[in-house]
This record gives sequence, structure tokens and C-alpha cells, in this order.
Amino acid sequence: MNIILLGPPGAGKGTQARHLVDTRGMVQLSTGDMLRDAKSSGTEMGKKVAAIMDAGKLVTDEIVIGLIEEKLSAESGAGFIFDGFPRTLAQADALSALLAKLGQSLHTVIEMRVDDDALVKRITGRFTCGDCGEVYHDETKPTAEDGKCDNCGSTNMVRRADDNEDSLRTRLMEYYKKTSPLIGYYYAKGDLRPVNGLADITEVQKSIEAILG
Repeated sequence: MNIILLGPPGAGKGTQARHLVDTRGMVQLSTGDMLRDAKSSGTEMGKKVAAIMDAGKLVTDEIVIGLIEEKLSAESGAGFIFDGFPRTLAQADALSALLAKLGQSLHTVIEMRVDDDALVKRITGRFTCGDCGEVYHDETKPTAEDGKCDNCGSTNMVRRADDNEDSLRTRLMEYYKKTSPLIGYYYAKGDLRPVNGLADITEVQKSIEAILG
């Protein structure tokens, strides 16, 4: 089973992906993580990625698809979760071609729908544990002990520099310009399944589990 988690920055894609990894044994494919891993891998593809990123340039779709192909060919499990990819129609076509080439298919595309104003409120209060990655929020999910991670006990709490209202609205506009056409693309293919991304985390999990069956 291969799925795409689609939604704007802060919709909770990463949180839901980790839940599916833990409960279903799926493999999360995050483009950011793949690029960082490739950069430090020492492989031929990794050297290409490192050279491009060190020069401050954008990694091409061709290279990202190459990294995804490596993962799909090497990893095994209960399926793959595409988190943060595709972002454009061209990438969606490339992913479809790659899956066909490997004899695989896309099971469903889960669109995490959100209200922009509510999302801004959610994100500006967000912080994470710098050691284990657990996500917290000032209002909805504070740590039990101030400044200390409930999961691993670390005091290394981190807030993203761009988790402020101006930056977030800029990121949302970029998402709507580039990525929102994918909603129509996958709807037309019959693959799109919407969930309320602003619901309680557990409720979102239940909605996704109901879709996946």
C-alpha cells in the first residue's frame, strides 16, 4: 500500500506519517530527510545532491525521483508514505511513471484539509523536541513538565524560525500556487480522500485508518 499525505505546511502530515510507521510498519519517504541522508551517504547520487545543495541550488525533480526509486527498490515493509512529495503536477506524473515502472501503484491520496486562520494559530504555538522529534503546542499539547520532553526527557526544545505568522502565510501562498493543483489532479483520478486536518490528532488518525481499511 502506497499513499500520499497532501496538505499545507503544518497540517500534521509528519505526525500522521509517524503514526502509520509505528502502527502499520509503513516506510515514510520525506524528501527533506532523503536529501539529507543522500548528502551524507557518499554514493554517486549523494555526491550530486551534496554538490547542488552546497552551491545553494535546488535539487532537480530527476534527482529526487532517483532517490525515491532507490528507496522503493531497497526498502520493504507494509508500503510507503510520500510526505512532501509530489509538490507539482510534473512531479505527480513522474511519480506515477516510476510506480508503474516498478510494478507498484498508488493506493490513495489523503488530503488534510485545514482553515488558514486556525492553522496559523496552531503553527505559531508549535515546538518540538530537538532530540526525539516529538511535537508539542503551547495550548493544545504542552509538556507535562515545563521545558522537558514527555517522551525522552530532553530539555532541547526547538521552535522553527519560520513558525511565525508572516512566514507561515508566505508558505501557505506558495503551497496554494504550486501544490493545490494536485487536489484536482488526484480527484480526477479517483484517488483523493479528504480528512479534517484540524481535528484532534487521534480523530485524524481514526479518519485515516478508516480510509486505509
